[in-house]
Amino acid sequence: MKHRAGGSYPVKSTKGFGFIQPDNGGEDVFVHISAVERAGLRGLVDGQKISYEIVTDKRSGKSSADNLQDA
Repeated sequence: MKHRAGGSYPVKSTKGFGFIQPDNGGEDVFVHISAVERAGLRGLVDGQKISYEIVTDKRSGKSSADNLQDA
């Protein structure tokens, strides 16, 4: 999978999700708190630059960001 870069909106720990705005434009990418935690990050702050991969859930068919890294 190809790593992409973008700036994040904060992940709301009470809600458990947030969004990443791709640097190249396009639709915001959903990110679940579990992906943030798997990356060893405590959370995302507004505007934080993140590298990520887009994955598709096999059951729901929905896309989300995973394999996050500080960019």
